[in-house]
Amino acid sequence: MAEPEPTHVDVLVIGAGPSGLMLATWLSRCGISTRIVDKRPSRINSGQADGLQSRTFEILDSLGIGADVWREANHMVEIRFWNPDEHGELYRSDAMADTVPGASRFQQATLHQARIEDFLLGYINKHSSIRVERGVIPESLSIDTNLTDSANEYPVSVTFRHMLEEGTVPEQIYGSHASGIPNGLFRSNLTADDTASLLEDALSNTSTRSEKVLAKYVVGCDGAHSWTRRQIGVVMEGEQTDLVWGVLDIIPITDFPDIRYRCTVRSQEFGSMMIIPRENKLVRLYVQITEKDGTGKPVKRSDISPEILLKNAQKILAPYKLSYKHCHWWSAYGIGQRVGSSFSVQNRVFLAGDAVHTHSPKAGQGMNISMHDTYNLGWKLASVIKHRSDPSLLGTYETERRKIAQELITFDHKFSRIFSGRPVKDILGDGAIDIETLQEAFKKGNTFTNGTSVNYDCSIIVSKEPESRALKAENFAQKNGVPASSLNLDHQPDNQDLATGILIGMRMPSFKVLNQSDARPWHFQELLQSNGCWRIAVFPGDLRNADQFARLTTLGQALAAKDSFLRRYTPRSEAIDSVFEIITVHSAPRSSIELLSLHEVFHPFSEEIGWDYNKVFVDDVSYHEGHGEAYKNYGISPLTGCMVVIRPDQHVSCISSLEDMRRIDSFFSGFMIEQK
Repeated sequence: MAEPEPTHVDVLVIGAGPSGLMLATWLSRCGISTRIVDKRPSRINSGQADGLQSRTFEILDSLGIGADVWREANHMVEIRFWNPDEHGELYRSDAMADTVPGASRFQQATLHQARIEDFLLGYINKHSSIRVERGVIPESLSIDTNLTDSANEYPVSVTFRHMLEEGTVPEQIYGSHASGIPNGLFRSNLTADDTASLLEDALSNTSTRSEKVLAKYVVGCDGAHSWTRRQIGVVMEGEQTDLVWGVLDIIPITDFPDIRYRCTVRSQEFGSMMIIPRENKLVRLYVQITEKDGTGKPVKRSDISPEILLKNAQKILAPYKLSYKHCHWWSAYGIGQRVGSSFSVQNRVFLAGDAVHTHSPKAGQGMNISMHDTYNLGWKLASVIKHRSDPSLLGTYETERRKIAQELITFDHKFSRIFSGRPVKDILGDGAIDIETLQEAFKKGNTFTNGTSVNYDCSIIVSKEPESRALKAENFAQKNGVPASSLNLDHQPDNQDLATGILIGMRMPSFKVLNQSDARPWHFQELLQSNGCWRIAVFPGDLRNADQFARLTTLGQALAAKDSFLRRYTPRSEAIDSVFEIITVHSAPRSSIELLSLHEVFHPFSEEIGWDYNKVFVDDVSYHEGHGEAYKNYGISPLTGCMVVIRPDQHVSCISSLEDMRRIDSFFSGFMIEQK
């Protein structure tokens, strides 16, 4: 029987967890030919990740699903610390905000991973015909290096084995204890990968079928045991400790007073525990396992059970009582921090999420960072596949996300050891951690873990002063007693001083502005929907000033010119705002300016629907929601103004004066392809 012809696809996604589905949201929205496969015959319905950070909510909101997730999630407002007193008795030692106030319009919350996947799947279904193909087990992967330089070729070959029976639950999600309670041991780093055994079973089953897929790009989102990672020869670098923690998702029956707060609980003798309140009365317990067997050795991995975890939790929480009637899920894992030696091969096969970085789950970063990886990658793949950007754009995925992964495991290495350390009693012995050290770790951790502090380095899509050069200049200036601005660094200044509150490389912060046409207040981030567009945010200042109004008019004429970058990089068959969107925010009183008095490029006209009334905004007071003071918070002078280039993923690329079109033109010419 002849082998079936291989199928072709632009992007093949291996793994349908949060990172794979986030990638599929971009690809579905941008109309990219995509397939997403998963070796499990059914999706998860319990357990796994549950923490959602501020930046993740901002991303979900840009997809139009953030409000629904926010409404359903359990919001965590305060974290409380419980430590032993001088007598070894637990007491509430302190409390602090769970999320850094003012960092984002969203705070940390918890919601079951399956529900997050539901929302992402709903988005994908709405925008495309992409469907998750389950029970698809990978067999082989190869890259034809002779084809990798051609944009239209399909150099990656992957062979799959399809299971014909779908919807069954894999045996591995039930532990060896016959408790009937779903667990996550088959995904845990305490257990070996089962892809080989699944494939062996599939090959022995005559009801399966084989398929060869040729792809332009492959993205491995297949978890800590990543098959894709092994195929391309990427190794994980880092360490694994002998510290073992367990996870219980229960509806607790307890007299512990803070069970609905996020809590750290450290006992004098029996280890530590973290309490994470969840939706629908659930509470997640992260429990340090200090249980010993009959010989005094740590309990074996195979003997870990919900009963063992509860017993440890009861010891840690004593004298408070703890039990449950309902346990929804449990798991166990070893603490370690590892990052892949590379995030891609040939810029054709990429790794994301747990496939390329692993760490402990207590900081609530796993699902978040995984989705952030593919949120970074998705729009870049779409832009290259559509021939709007040069393939060199894809190189920024590794340079940007590997740095974040390294920062994450460095943070987690310190955080997990501090949290696992025993409390100080009389003297600071080996492994003992005082209360102040623990709380300081949480304060610093909150700044990092909310995701809003991510700062991408200088690259073809981040036009800022390279940190190394800036630091050398600053050190030289201090040593020699001269201002750094007087040094000839043979480069353009990054214009950061034009908007001191908008940091190049970081995500665009958000403050309330009003629609010029109807006075409705909007958070600026709400205007930055994830649709693949670049934004040119124009801040012309106080338009009552004749000079400022004239500067804006001159800018409008330059943007509308036939040789403008807006026209050169937009396909002639498409509207300009399919690639670029101009958003204007002025600072004059709303009543002093008429929309139609501004140049047409700022409120485009359509023969079919008339003027666009949703492109011009004002930094003014609203009737019901106060004054966002955007100019003040963004650090922009109303008498100077500026332009800000914002990437499709909401990170800031560059800042220029209102006259410096050459700077922005030069920026886009570095990676975008002129359209015919």
